[in-house]
Amino acid sequence: MRINSIDAVRGLTVAAMLLVNDAGDWSHVYPWLEHAEWHGCTPADFIFPIFMLIVGVSIQLALGRQLDAGAPAQPMARAALLRGGRIILLGIALNVIAAVLLHGRDFRLLGVLQRIGFCFAVAGLMAIYLRSVRAQWAALAAILLGYWALLAASGGVEPVVNLADRIDTALLGHLAYQYDAATGLAHEPEGIFSTLPALATVILGMRAGDWIRQQRIARLGWAGVAAMLIGGAWAVALPFNKQLWTSSFVLWTGGFGMLVIALAYQLIDVRGWPPLGRAMGVNAIAAYAGSWIATCLLTGSGIITPLYQNVFRAPLEPLFGPEFASMAFAAAFTGVFWLAMVYAYKRSWRLTI
Repeated sequence: MRINSIDAVRGLTVAAMLLVNDAGDWSHVYPWLEHAEWHGCTPADFIFPIFMLIVGVSIQLALGRQLDAGAPAQPMARAALLRGGRIILLGIALNVIAAVLLHGRDFRLLGVLQRIGFCFAVAGLMAIYLRSVRAQWAALAAILLGYWALLAASGGVEPVVNLADRIDTALLGHLAYQYDAATGLAHEPEGIFSTLPALATVILGMRAGDWIRQQRIARLGWAGVAAMLIGGAWAVALPFNKQLWTSSFVLWTGGFGMLVIALAYQLIDVRGWPPLGRAMGVNAIAAYAGSWIATCLLTGSGIITPLYQNVFRAPLEPLFGPEFASMAFAAAFTGVFWLAMVYAYKRSWRLTI
């Protein structure tokens, strides 16, 4: 069951990922295009949670219809596990490419696609074998409250001392995103323990997907408002933190994502607005992986520096400032992949894994 608004929001989210991930000059970036250094939630911090929310929506739309039709559980479970595994392997392959092409960059085991793949597989199994609405809500609450309790009981939410960093230091070590050889401490923003509340975001998306299937869009919107209010209040005790994916962050960003989806559904699927971003959305993983490889090739070959200096910085910085030049590069890079995905869409090319 494909819904134009879901594909559109997914595509716009991927485009936002590329815009945030591909600055021309990382020393000059607008604050709203940067992630919070630790506590807090910037506009850029909403992007990945909204994508994870849509993963849950898509699972519910796809598997819910099959389950209602009486499809056997075992083949669906196998398919969910295999697809999740393929997404994980693709993420690892992209990290291998980065380690090979970017001289001096160490291999990183985890990342965005690995988190998506794991959560896709687990949430898919939940959609198949844990079909009770109450059970799914209970699982969501247990994850959020349990994660909060474990963080609070084991050192809090500050860098290094928090439980997520300690687990990643013990299990990942030099395979983490950041590793200090002198101290042996590691930090992984898509780490092992913090993937648990990311799964909660996907479960929230599954519940949103169920409301969409039932055409209960008003309830979806009000649930988004409620989630943001609860998340905002919770942040007094447990700050928003994308790198730890705190429980308050789950509800704050997930609630906002639910509002975005409800609005997009009303505008696109009900009122007939054009589904801007749909071409990017149907090939979301291909766009992400392609942009990653392109960045590695441009950086590893040394082309990216003169390209940015001559085409973007030299003409734009004197007129509009360094941040604008940096953003213009990211926008142009994103635009190239946007046009490529539009071309693929018009040719009915859909790349899946």
